[in-house]
Amino acid sequence: MIGIELTPEHPVSRIADLGEAAEANGFGTVFTTCHYNNRDPFVALDRIARRTDSVRIGPGVANPYETHPVTLASRVATLDEASGGRAVFGVGAGDKSTLSNLGYDRDRPLRRVLETFKVASDLYAGERVDHDGTFLAKDAGLNYADAVGEIPTYVGAQGPHMIRMAAKHADGVLLNGSHPRDFAWAAEQVEQGLDERPEERGGFDFAAYAAVSVSEDAEAAREAARPPVAFIAAGAAPPVLDRHGLDGDRADRIGTHISAGEFTEAFETVSEEMIDAFCIAGRPEAVEEKIAGVLEYADSFVAGAPLGPDLEDAIELSGAVLARSEADA
Repeated sequence: MIGIELTPEHPVSRIADLGEAAEANGFGTVFTTCHYNNRDPFVALDRIARRTDSVRIGPGVANPYETHPVTLASRVATLDEASGGRAVFGVGAGDKSTLSNLGYDRDRPLRRVLETFKVASDLYAGERVDHDGTFLAKDAGLNYADAVGEIPTYVGAQGPHMIRMAAKHADGVLLNGSHPRDFAWAAEQVEQGLDERPEERGGFDFAAYAAVSVSEDAEAAREAARPPVAFIAAGAAPPVLDRHGLDGDRADRIGTHISAGEFTEAFETVSEEMIDAFCIAGRPEAVEEKIAGVLEYADSFVAGAPLGPDLEDAIELSGAVLARSEADA
């Protein structure tokens, strides 16, 4: 998979333009981020579907807290129907900093995510579901004329337990990381999960879901990386910060700023070391070299936000970089 993440912080008409450009530049999958303070991701995905022919599309990633898991499954099934069978179900525990603004504490995130896509699979097979776990569903079903069928599930993950669970149960993992050091560690977790994977589950895609910021102006690319790096650093677990020798107190301050809506302050608090750890940023040749380091461990690659200081230019540059990376693989 060569994928790209688009953030619906822009009007959905522009997101549709960017999705069309992504397909034209060789990307095979388009994900949209899912945060309450941006445009609705499923509306954006529908607009992309209307403007494209072959790219797979899906949330990257939806969380089963803001939306009941059965309702979420139906939204993904609707997207699959509207796109002619091109949906991908990206699901994860969600961003802790933004979910806290809505009163969610992400209770039992691993079980919630696992139960969400297991129930979705039953619903897509045309079954009626009774479920009593991290959420309730009583005689729930999808009122579609035909069974939806199989929709690939990718679990957004960063921690070891979520990675291992994805490798055991899902079709793929979207590993939230941008540094080879993280992927060397994550590859060990994937292997542990695959050791317990039932044979009938079929193949598994270990996908890098990496923040990328590319431009012919290296400094501009690094400055554009500050917003996503702030969110990544704020949500990073202590072992991740320790792996890169990053200041936990600084990460906490970033998270506090984000929760308070003080985004400028949050972005200014991001250190250069955080950019190096949590984003692949720079000129195309430097980005290509760093992606090659990640692909020593991962099976596929999704270029995530910010992409670069100029989105249209960044889509073209990153598409060319990834095409060369795929050819060299």
